[in-house]
Amino acid sequence: MIENKEPKGKCGGCASNKQDHRLLAGKLDVYDWLKDVPESALCPDVVEVKFKNTRKGFYSNSNQLRLQRGDVIAVEASPGHDIGIVSLTGDLVVEQMRKQKLDPNTYEAKKIYRKAKPVDIEKWHEAIALEHKTMIKARQISAELKLNMKIGDVEYQGDKTKAIFYYIADDRVDFRQLIKVLAEQFKIRIEMRQIGARQEAGRIGGIGPCGRELCCSTWITNFVSVTTNAARYQEISLNPQKLAGQCGKLKCCLNFELDCYIDAQKDFPNTNIPLETKDGTAFHQKTDIFKRVMWYSFDKFSTMNLFQVSVDRVKEIVKLNKKGVKVDQLVTEKEVVAKKAPDYENVVGQDSLNRFDKKDNPNKRKGKRKFRRKPRKTNKPVKK
Repeated sequence: MIENKEPKGKCGGCASNKQDHRLLAGKLDVYDWLKDVPESALCPDVVEVKFKNTRKGFYSNSNQLRLQRGDVIAVEASPGHDIGIVSLTGDLVVEQMRKQKLDPNTYEAKKIYRKAKPVDIEKWHEAIALEHKTMIKARQISAELKLNMKIGDVEYQGDKTKAIFYYIADDRVDFRQLIKVLAEQFKIRIEMRQIGARQEAGRIGGIGPCGRELCCSTWITNFVSVTTNAARYQEISLNPQKLAGQCGKLKCCLNFELDCYIDAQKDFPNTNIPLETKDGTAFHQKTDIFKRVMWYSFDKFSTMNLFQVSVDRVKEIVKLNKKGVKVDQLVTEKEVVAKKAPDYENVVGQDSLNRFDKKDNPNKRKGKRKFRRKPRKTNKPVKK
């Protein structure tokens, strides 16, 4: 279950020496960039501990144990104790608490009991081995009770006295009867915790349309709301099939480059404003944000005969139109750039497109000789 070796290609600050595949293969790891710096005198006695299913917690090291990243420890739980892995120590723990909007001065952290003993780790592994069977049985029980919910995962506490059942449901579910049946079946304390579609997809995992593993299953732990405005800012077609991820919600990656697009469009004119010229009214059709180019046509409902206009020129025309002046043409003579005819013979930087054609090589041996057919035998007399 636990490997006492460090993955190849990773330093000690990128991955702990004890990796547990139940902890999402390092998804909850934190890069400790103060690892080689001596701890300050005001270093807090709080340690960050990670568990399964993107669950983290901050615990007080009241016993002054010498803890390092990757140490398996027993921590306080209600009831009993739980087993976790140290993910961060030192001064950066305070910054992590502030990131989670927790006040280090007033936060009441639970205690760290001890480093996990072999007996604790053995019991922890036994609890992990029961999780899949418990999940399958819990699904059968919920189906018998005809509850509109799906139990996605089960997490046992380290001492096997409590289990968290993660479920997904569209509507509110009355699972009071389910809790009674589960408690009688497994003889443990039951806690039901609802998760969303994004957390469910991150727990299951998969491959996205980009060909990479899902971001929610590899590194995303805090999900930010995604709206269709993110697609509009980036000039992406509002196609629900392409914008939705495997969870059925809008893709999280729509927010990745959104800030760059918003910054680039700060000085762009409003696309709903038509441009008045002496030739007619031009309407906006599309925009290339980073090239700072906008395309206009004189037919509002057609994309034929598009005119490429720079953003600065569009702003100039809008100012003139507000004064009641119609410009002679959309594009000035300075902006008209003669299109260079493509050089098809050297389009890929080679000498010729015929370089792969077969050519007669005098040094190359010719093909096999033709078979000479033997003359037929006839009864005609041979001439002497």
